[in-house]
Amino acid sequence: MKKVLFTTLIMMSLSAVGQNVMSPELLWKLGRVTPLGLSKDGKNVVFKVSTPSVEENKSSSKVYVLPVNGGTATEIKDTKEVLADKNISPDGKFLVYNEEVKLEKVLGKDFYPNLDKSDVQIYDGLDYRHWDTWNEGKFNHVFYKENKEGAAGIDILKGENFDSPQKPFGGDEDYIWSPDGKNILYVCKKKAGTAYAISTNTNIYEYNLETQKTINRTEDNLGYDTAPQFSPTGNLSWLQMKRDGYESDKNDIIVDFKGIKTNLTANWDGTVESFIWSKDGKNVFFVAPIDGTKQLFTVNFPGLTRIAIQVRQLTNGDFDVNDLIGFAGDEILVTRSDMNHASEIFSFNLKKNSWKQLSNINTETYKTIALSKTEKRYVTTTDGKKMLVWVILPPNFDASKKYPTLLFCQGGPQAPLTQSYSFRWNFQLMAAKGYVVVAPNRRGMPGHGVEWNEQISKDWGGQVMDDYLSAIDAVAKENYVDNARLGCVGASYGGYSVFYLAGIHKNRFKTFIAHDGVFNTQSMFGTTEEVFFNNWDFGGAYWEKDNAVAQKAYTTFNPASLVGNWNKPILIIQGGKDFRVPIGQSQEAFQAAQLRGIKSRLLYFPDENHWVLHPQNAQVWQSEFFKWLGETL
Repeated sequence: MKKVLFTTLIMMSLSAVGQNVMSPELLWKLGRVTPLGLSKDGKNVVFKVSTPSVEENKSSSKVYVLPVNGGTATEIKDTKEVLADKNISPDGKFLVYNEEVKLEKVLGKDFYPNLDKSDVQIYDGLDYRHWDTWNEGKFNHVFYKENKEGAAGIDILKGENFDSPQKPFGGDEDYIWSPDGKNILYVCKKKAGTAYAISTNTNIYEYNLETQKTINRTEDNLGYDTAPQFSPTGNLSWLQMKRDGYESDKNDIIVDFKGIKTNLTANWDGTVESFIWSKDGKNVFFVAPIDGTKQLFTVNFPGLTRIAIQVRQLTNGDFDVNDLIGFAGDEILVTRSDMNHASEIFSFNLKKNSWKQLSNINTETYKTIALSKTEKRYVTTTDGKKMLVWVILPPNFDASKKYPTLLFCQGGPQAPLTQSYSFRWNFQLMAAKGYVVVAPNRRGMPGHGVEWNEQISKDWGGQVMDDYLSAIDAVAKENYVDNARLGCVGASYGGYSVFYLAGIHKNRFKTFIAHDGVFNTQSMFGTTEEVFFNNWDFGGAYWEKDNAVAQKAYTTFNPASLVGNWNKPILIIQGGKDFRVPIGQSQEAFQAAQLRGIKSRLLYFPDENHWVLHPQNAQVWQSEFFKWLGETL
């Protein structure tokens, strides 16, 4: 009797798996794993799980410890009990931290104290707003104090109108202690106003507690210098991009050994995302995009010997290696994701080349649903190159049926399109709704060599558009693709791509969706906050009439110039606090579509920036996204 009942339950379970698929509601119930590091004794990994609540329109979080060899995760209330604080100096005497300080007059009441109810801001230079906040004359500064109750803090950037941690995303990873506890090293772009807006030249500065003097450790480099950390043997290392103004330059690992700087990845044709030192200081492990995924690599550090520097790829598969957490014996602890699974904590055995999943925050949820299938294929581009294209198929896929198909246009424009797991542009969810998704690693994607990555700069509407069309045309030859029901969707540069393709697609697509997309390159140059980005990617300013490259960006490669060719429905989505691609871009596009009599809709989120972060807004986003596809595709 028990055996019959058990068999029946198994069959019911298998039947449920065949029926249930990912939904927007389920997607926003998943726990989101963030590693915090290893415990003081090295026996546990400490991590946070954030879980959104649509009802309360916010997220809550809990912290857990999990044995590095696997086992049950245990909730803890205070990380101080188990987690070493990297902000305490090595000798335990001092604590480094950051605070915001007011340094400049910006508000009306700053200039006119008797008019304290005035609502006005006054600027003499750019950088008057950044990402999603307006500059009110406040700057992030690094402080230190004695590590005891009531101690007064010392501002190591006193009077300097610069930010450390960097805005908008910098945190305490932007400052570290030297191994002897005598110095604080911090990342800062010491430029202000308009000079700040046109440059990417951050440096790593070293402040000496005894002399209170600061030196620039990376003065010779003109691009980004970020992510400082010391090796176990005391060598300062960091990530470096060479060219000022180019935010997507090749990112290399630099080591300063006795005053001699060595670029460990100079001769490797890729770009580094993050890195961590081996315990003996002889090797660096790093994550980098490669062939449509993100994998774990290693490079040896030879010091001043003549031993050759060699980069080796350690992992391979249809997944992304994300965060580097630390080491436990022969294991390196990381987070890993793929298009069907949000990040979980894994260990990778460096000797056996084997994986072990440690955390299982969402494992049971995924067991209850049918998963999509991801296929990797290669398409020949119009210039004879091989381009990787991800094809995501619906759960319970039936090749004898025909499916509506979406071309996904990635943003960036130089962001990798890998086996990541997005909570907005979620391929698993799109496939669960019955759509085939075509996601090309078009020109501009890292992971296919530096030349491929750089080709998109100053060529936004050129070869990359042919890449998109090559991808959708190749997949559209499959019998399971309904060629009468092709859609085109994307955000940011992907939104630009949607606007541009809407003008050149020659009736391939039946509908379009653009989120926070660049519509008018000229007005984009005049309103975006990080001017260095458009300076580099557009080749200059629109008023430079003798600059042929720039003029092409503002005419031929301007989607606004192609609106006369628009002939299909378009959904336009915009965040009100998006200062990277400001609201005027979507307003111009929507107004153009409406005045041309094209079926169009504007979905406006006043409190969202370049992303959609609030749970209820995200639910509306998903509902309207699929509602539009239901209406028009």
